[in-house]
Amino acid sequence: MGKVIAVAQQKGGSGKTMLTAQLAVALAAGCNVAVLDIDPQGSLTIWGKLRASAAKASVAVASHAVSGWRLASELEKLKAAYDIVLIDTPPVIDSDARRAIRAADIVIIPLNPSPPDLWAAEGTLKLAAEEKRKVALVFNRAPAASRLRKRMEAEIAARGLLLFSNALANRAGYANAFADGLGVSEISMTTPAGLELCALAEEVKNQLKINEL
Repeated sequence: MGKVIAVAQQKGGSGKTMLTAQLAVALAAGCNVAVLDIDPQGSLTIWGKLRASAAKASVAVASHAVSGWRLASELEKLKAAYDIVLIDTPPVIDSDARRAIRAADIVIIPLNPSPPDLWAAEGTLKLAAEEKRKVALVFNRAPAASRLRKRMEAEIAARGLLLFSNALANRAGYANAFADGLGVSEISMTTPAGLELCALAEEVKNQLKINEL
């Protein structure tokens, strides 16, 4: 059965949907990958439609959308057909978000390295703890080094939370690739964006023990 990654964060502007798409493309380099959009905004679904006609798309990423009572059955079908299923969850704690987190092998929470983003993640952290799901945080739009980032790293470590060592910087390449239905790693793996995204994907695979299969 495939592994399920739920990408979740209540705070708007955290880059949740972008991260889902970018990770899907990077992971698809060696795995059969599907994305599942359960966010009512539907941005990941639009990305999937753009990708279907993108000449530069070099790997296959299947795009699906569902909500409500059909979510559990759709996830079971996708897990049977794909190595990895990434879910773009709603930016609120609702029944769909709970279903997605309950089904996840890991919950990834993107956040800018600032206190408000960590505060906004509390609901997701609480829900993941209730469902006994593994959680990992990842810094997005992160400066290479700053006092605030170091402060946030220390606070996260003090709380015993997992923070991926690879962060995504504030780079236009991510938004530009997303707008074309692409991932930065298939445009170029040697750009700073491509390198950091591929490194993050390896960390995700290690957490899911994908490399051991």
